[in-house]
Amino acid sequence: MNGPHDLGGQMGFGPIAPDPAEPKFHAEWERRALGITLATGTMGAWNIDESRHTRESLHPALYYNASYYEIWIRALEKLLERHGFVSPDEIEAGRKLWKGVVPKRVLKAGDVAETLARGGPCDRAVLTVPRFKPGDRVRTINEHPTGHTRLPRYARGKTGIVEAWREGYVFPDTNAHGKGETPQHVYTVTFEGRELWGKKSDPALTVSIDAWESYLEHV
Repeated sequence: MNGPHDLGGQMGFGPIAPDPAEPKFHAEWERRALGITLATGTMGAWNIDESRHTRESLHPALYYNASYYEIWIRALEKLLERHGFVSPDEIEAGRKLWKGVVPKRVLKAGDVAETLARGGPCDRAVLTVPRFKPGDRVRTINEHPTGHTRLPRYARGKTGIVEAWREGYVFPDTNAHGKGETPQHVYTVTFEGRELWGKKSDPALTVSIDAWESYLEHV
């Protein structure tokens, strides 16, 4: 979707200036926000793609005025409510008022290290032959779905070169909406800066994205 998160090429937001000495957490509540989000994710009610889509679906006025972990918590409230774990009045009250859905799994303190080490692999076997190979000239589709997509807005309808084939992975566009993993081949595609940003772009600039097979067509 063309949500507030899709900032590539947007003007007016200033330069990106990362601080090498920036702390991992700016306050204790941010540390807790990360822990709560990871713990609730292990309950098995939603997947990472639904979680991402919920964050990018926040209203722009809220998204742009929220810090990183506030976005996480705002989206988590919506996920917990959507799946029946909490109600709006409980979020407002800040405490349990009703008996909600019982989670499939509960993350125990002693299992945290092993669970984090295991992660959530999303590579999958794809039985079809890859449609593209390194060196192929391709064009990305120019679609603007209302649902989740990992094809950034600035790279739609653009021509580039396949740099590498990355095997098969869960397709986020369907997985985010409960329509199945439907894995596809993924490719790294490289674009010249001028293709993305116009004639005044740095001629030495290139940008690479990882693109699912259905995002691409032969040129």
